[in-house]
Amino acid sequence: MKQILFAGVIGLFLTLVGTPLLIKLLARKGYGQYIRDDGPREHASKRGTPTMGGIAFIFATVAAYFLAKGITSYLDPDIDAGPTFSGLLVLGLMVGMGLVGFLDDYIKIVKRRSLGLRAKAKMAGQLLVGIAFAVLSLQFADNRGNTPASDKLSFITDFGWSIGPVLFVIWALFMILAMSNGVNLTDGLDGLATGASVLVFGAYTFIGVWQFQESCANALTLTNPGACYEVRDPLDLAVVASALMGSCLGFLWWNTSPAKIFMGDTGSLALGGVLAGLAICSRTELLMAILGGLFVLITMSVVIQVGSFRLTGKRVFRMAPLQHHFELKGWSEVLVVVRFWIIQGICVIVGLGLFYAGWAADK
Repeated sequence: MKQILFAGVIGLFLTLVGTPLLIKLLARKGYGQYIRDDGPREHASKRGTPTMGGIAFIFATVAAYFLAKGITSYLDPDIDAGPTFSGLLVLGLMVGMGLVGFLDDYIKIVKRRSLGLRAKAKMAGQLLVGIAFAVLSLQFADNRGNTPASDKLSFITDFGWSIGPVLFVIWALFMILAMSNGVNLTDGLDGLATGASVLVFGAYTFIGVWQFQESCANALTLTNPGACYEVRDPLDLAVVASALMGSCLGFLWWNTSPAKIFMGDTGSLALGGVLAGLAICSRTELLMAILGGLFVLITMSVVIQVGSFRLTGKRVFRMAPLQHHFELKGWSEVLVVVRFWIIQGICVIVGLGLFYAGWAADK
């Protein structure tokens, strides 16, 4: 449990201190945000704000994870605080997706190509990273035969029959791409995606701790051995989630309105990827649709807008994604962000309620 606390505090400290240094570096190089001309007029003032800020919390998360383990091992040598395959795979997914986003941001800003990576190249990068994660997550079984991921679908635990490795890879890719693009679409207002992500990472910190306490590996000490979780490394997933929560919270200090830095695709693709990775490795894949409800809602607004325009020639919203619709209705940016955070908070409460209810029902 010490690792969880250390990871969160270190992540918070690193981004609070490190993000201003990154802002100065990016500003000196002129790596500023490109703003669409067809967006809300109020956004024009954001042009030139340093972007690619995702570098800050990606670095801070990885550093916090390993530093937390090193400090824990030093303070208590009897504790096995080494990295696990689940933790490393989820972090690797975050770094890999962040690298794809970084290349996209770099081309937009440095090469002055407004669309960044070409669509095929960007998709190829995401597929490469996603396939590597999915394939490797079915390897490295522990002494109970549990691999970081399972080839069964899951809600609060695995259910149903095995779908096989091929269908699992396709399913994992769908989750990774859906969440990455969901966070990317949400990242349109100062602090919106960052604050929403903090709430979900807090939920996964709780879920990891709960799954560790009720692990089937400890079934002999449980009141009802049938009500347990077959998750390979739940406590280490909680360490990763805590490091992410702290790192994003520190980044939010600088990303909130008026933002001094934007996360860019570097950050949004990384956050979406790591959210999918946590869901897959904690066996809560379908629950992610509720825990990350705001990302789903905003993604669906784009799907509805595009579908409606192509089918009828009419738009449902004044502008998509959804947050810009409310801006054009006259809501201030801060008002939209805070209300959307409240919606995300409700989604997290409902998701955790369902998670607990599923455990209580089995008890």
